[in-house]
Amino acid sequence: MGSEIDRAVYWSRAGKSDHMFAAVDRALELVDLTIADQRWQRRLREILRMREVICDRFYGANELATTDESLQKYFLQFALAARKDV
Repeated sequence: MGSEIDRAVYWSRAGKSDHMFAAVDRALELVDLTIADQRWQRRLREILRMREVICDRFYGANELATTDESLQKYFLQFALAARKDV
């Protein structure tokens, strides 16, 4: 999920909106699969909020004033936690 957001940020900065939207769509597909997984029901509120932020940043008017850096920082924490368990 985080790598797709990183790709979306990269393509956004490169001015390639078709690639950006493809990466965002892949990220949202992963978010939706996570939402559907019963194991994550205790974290559903945060996951739904994350989905809202992603949609607002890339498809909406960015009313939440989300920066690319804040998204990357948020997802980096998950990557570090996953790597710690390896």
